[in-house]
Amino acid sequence: KTFAKRVEDLLNEYKAAGGGKVVVEKFNPEPDSDAEDSAQLDGIEGQLTNAGEKFYLGLSISFLDQKAAIPVLAPDRERLLEYDITRGIAQVGEAKKPVVGVLSALPVMGRSLDPVRKQQPTEAWVLIQELKKIFDVREVKLDAARIDDDIKVLMVIHPRNLPEETEYAIDQFVLRGGKLIAFVDPYAYFDQQPDLQNPFGGNQAGQSTFYNLFKAWGGDVDMGKVIADLTFASGAGPRLLPTLLQLTPQALNMDDVVTSQVGTLLVPFGGAFKNKLAEGLKQTVLVHTSKNAMPVDLIIATLSGEPSTRGFQPTNEEMPLAIRLTGKFHTAFPEGRPKPFAPPRPDKKKGAEEKKDEAKAEPQLKQSKDENSVVLVADVDLLSDGAAVEIQEVFGQRVAVPRNGNLALALGLIEHFSGDNALISLRSRASFSKPLTVLRQMEAQAQQQYLGKIKALEDNLNQTQEKLQALQKGKAGATSAILTPEQQVELDNFRKRAVETRRDLKELRKNLRVETDALEFWTKVVNIGLVPLLVALVGLALALARRRRISAAVTT
Repeated sequence: KTFAKRVEDLLNEYKAAGGGKVVVEKFNPEPDSDAEDSAQLDGIEGQLTNAGEKFYLGLSISFLDQKAAIPVLAPDRERLLEYDITRGIAQVGEAKKPVVGVLSALPVMGRSLDPVRKQQPTEAWVLIQELKKIFDVREVKLDAARIDDDIKVLMVIHPRNLPEETEYAIDQFVLRGGKLIAFVDPYAYFDQQPDLQNPFGGNQAGQSTFYNLFKAWGGDVDMGKVIADLTFASGAGPRLLPTLLQLTPQALNMDDVVTSQVGTLLVPFGGAFKNKLAEGLKQTVLVHTSKNAMPVDLIIATLSGEPSTRGFQPTNEEMPLAIRLTGKFHTAFPEGRPKPFAPPRPDKKKGAEEKKDEAKAEPQLKQSKDENSVVLVADVDLLSDGAAVEIQEVFGQRVAVPRNGNLALALGLIEHFSGDNALISLRSRASFSKPLTVLRQMEAQAQQQYLGKIKALEDNLNQTQEKLQALQKGKAGATSAILTPEQQVELDNFRKRAVETRRDLKELRKNLRVETDALEFWTKVVNIGLVPLLVALVGLALALARRRRISAAVTT
């Protein structure tokens, strides 16, 4: 009931802001009443309390013959309530939904039962379900030879083993003025493919890229590396996972209309762009790492704890994880449409038909007429349900609750490119966490010192082993296994340095805990004690001032 009252208050704000154009009607669908029938016809679903009583709490928005329903208003989604209502108003006010094309090597659109391949049916990703509420979503096949003209925005998710014909179709789509948002990944964790180099039939994460398009645009992603970042790493201690990035607003472009409203991002095993842009293009970095980051080999991408940070040497520069390219694009296929990969056909009749089709083919565009924009993101896993949302059961209904701003980023980019910017500003209500950035910086600095001391210890070990091997040269037989006095002294010195280094590491961890605990303690003191004290003092000051005014009035 408390949540329902807050919903009603928000609707009254819409009514007041609408200037007479917004009419709010409240119905009480009692059992076997006309209001209950209306609720069901409008798409409002009944829910059950723990006691088994049925109730309705939903919203239906209508304009002329258009209707949009929010079947269940859940308290867990309250931070997105204003966005949901405004989106519904935008839906019913549009004569035609913008068309969004989705091209992916992953089953993002859902999958039906396939007994031949032994694949179970799956639902569409929550991202696609959310897109279908706003846009006309169409699937584009991986072997598409052309992108339809009525597609306004094309979202490419994990273009793995993309044929050149399809790359050419995307190239021409961009040159015609179509908007492209592409998610590529050097280590797509949720796309496990058979490892051809593993004789035991293991799997490995898939890779995706635009070979020809990246070459033409001057951008690329190192397909052999993922990004490790100690400032935005997940976990701590033995569970530290520096390749699972939890990005805060410090990693986002706060001047951009989309990323300024995202809040936080979870980027699993993402890559980074290294660009030498083609002439006529300019780059805007949307998401970047901290300076305490570096590319690491794929083989250690999923390792945690000390093994994941061994040999860590930060680049001391921010690496772009997501970028927007703007300007006039040139074709990636200057020699014309690529030939389809197929064996030659001796049939003369078919050959004549193919030449006739080529003559009818539309002319190739060499350059975009006007300036255009393309967004590239070096991670695919951030869009998956496992990284982006948490599915909860609320009164028997499945509700997707965002874990972070991953879906907000994707939806915001599409809304921005489709020309509807009104909804983007409302996504700030979906800011899910406010991490203690000072603590993160302290931990990152301590971690860097920790890694430095570990590296020094490893260097000492290597030097000691080299000296031992040098001292043993020239010795043979059984005597080679007996340590000489020089070797014993060198080994004792190394053990002494190792003990001292471990003691320093323990002291470093101890000091870090003391400093972070003290900062957390004083933060709690300020929030819990100081703020109420200030409020009390202000109230006391106002009461004294009021008493003085009353006394002065009585005296006069």
